[in-house]
Amino acid sequence: MNILNIKNITKRFGDYVAVDNLSLDVREGEIFGLLGPNGAGKSTTINMITGLLKPTRGDIQMFGKDFKSNENSIKSQIGLVPQSLAIYNALSAEDNVSFFAGLYGLKGKALKAAVEEALEFTGLLEHRKTQAKKFSGGMARRLNIACAIAHKPKLIIMDEPTVGIDPQSRNHILRSVKELNKQGCTIIYTSHYMEEVEELCSRIVIVDHGKVIAEGTKESLISIVSDTQSLDIQVEGLEKLVEEELREIPGVKGFEISDQKITVNSLREINNLDKIISYFSNKDMAIRNIEYKKINLETVFLSLTGRKLRD
Repeated sequence: MNILNIKNITKRFGDYVAVDNLSLDVREGEIFGLLGPNGAGKSTTINMITGLLKPTRGDIQMFGKDFKSNENSIKSQIGLVPQSLAIYNALSAEDNVSFFAGLYGLKGKALKAAVEEALEFTGLLEHRKTQAKKFSGGMARRLNIACAIAHKPKLIIMDEPTVGIDPQSRNHILRSVKELNKQGCTIIYTSHYMEEVEELCSRIVIVDHGKVIAEGTKESLISIVSDTQSLDIQVEGLEKLVEEELREIPGVKGFEISDQKITVNSLREINNLDKIISYFSNKDMAIRNIEYKKINLETVFLSLTGRKLRD
C-alpha cells in the first residue's frame, strides 16, 4: 500500500519551474530516500507534501485521501524534521516539545506522557528543564526530532537531520530513524551524506531540475552505472584545477572535490587514466596517491547529475 502518491505535480515561481511534472510514490513502512543536488526541487517537493506550498498543477494523495480536500486530517498524521532548526531557544526542551505536540490537539495527561516519551526516545529526558539555547548542535537536532514525533505521526519527513553535528549525535539519530521505522513509521529521508542513505533507505529517488531521473533500490541504481569506474586521487594544488578542462577529458562523467582529494567518475570502456594523470602533472599538481574505488551510491549520483550533492 502506498502512503503517498504524487502525480504530475509542477510548481512554478513566475517563469522559474522548480518542480516539473514530477511523479513518485512512497510505500507504507519504508524508509524512502529523496536525493538531489541543491536546487533540484527537493525542498519545494517537501513543502508541497506538507502543505506549506500549493502545486501549480498536479495531484497529491496521502493515506488514500486527496490532499486538497483533506488537508487538516492529513497534516495531523505528518511529522516534519526541517533542515533549519524549528525550536524556541528561550524555552526548555520539555516546553518546546509540549508546544509542538499541543498544536496537534494533545492535552492534559496525554500531552504530558507524549512529551516524556519523545524526550526519552531522543535521549533528552534528563535535560528536559534545560533551555534549548544551551544545547549542543547534536542535542538541538535531537530536540528537533522530539518535537516532530511526539504526536506519533504515521509519516515522518526528515530533511538533513544530521547536518553539522558530532559523530555520536549522528549515530544516535540514525539509530532513532531505524527504531521509528520498526515502530511502524514511514519515513522520507534526505541527506547530503550518501553513506546514511545507503544504510537506511530501502528505496531511493534521485531528482534533478525538478524531475525524477532515477528510482529504485541501492542495488538497482548501482546497476545503472555498471559501465562507470571511480578514481580517487590525492593531489596537492587543487586550487589550480580548471573544472571545464577536466570535464573535456574523454570519458569523464563527473567529479567531486574534498580537501586534497578528487574523485573522478568516468566510463569504464574508455582508458583515460594516462590523460587524467597528465592533466594534473601539466598543472604542476603533485599526485600523492591514486586508486580505483568501489562503485557506490555516490558514484551513481555523480554519474547521473554530473554534480556533487552540495553544489
